[in-house]
Amino acid sequence: MTALRHVVCPHCHTINRLPEGRDFRAARCGKCRGRLFEGRPVDLDARHFRSFLEGHDVPVLVDLWAPWCPPCRALAPVIEELARRREPEIRVAKLDIDRAPDLAESLRVTAVPTLLLYHRGQEVARHSGLLSRAALEAWIASHLGDGERMRRAAGS
Repeated sequence: MTALRHVVCPHCHTINRLPEGRDFRAARCGKCRGRLFEGRPVDLDARHFRSFLEGHDVPVLVDLWAPWCPPCRALAPVIEELARRREPEIRVAKLDIDRAPDLAESLRVTAVPTLLLYHRGQEVARHSGLLSRAALEAWIASHLGDGERMRRAAGS
């Protein structure tokens, strides 16, 4: 039996099952036919936050940010580049804390930008503050390992 990877559609929030070992970059949602991976961060809201994280087998990096925050604006191109380069290996998402203050409080976010790294719905790491591209890659690798190890873990 073929191993399946679970991926949440960024458009309709349906959980899709994709056969392991295929290139997912062109994959489309079985319900809405939208692209599952678009090479850019997914904008999350409080309503879909938990189901988005829990529906993925692949790691999810969430950038909690605010539009009034200069370090958040400086980090944005780094986050966008990460999504372009690392999807579908890592899912990248953003959450505007001004639009979800109760969720930010429940996540114990006291500063922005805050990066939360999830794997299989569980928080595995957290960082507050600005990171360079190299520092972000090193931080991710320190918590998830290299890309090959992540692919194996996501498929297991």
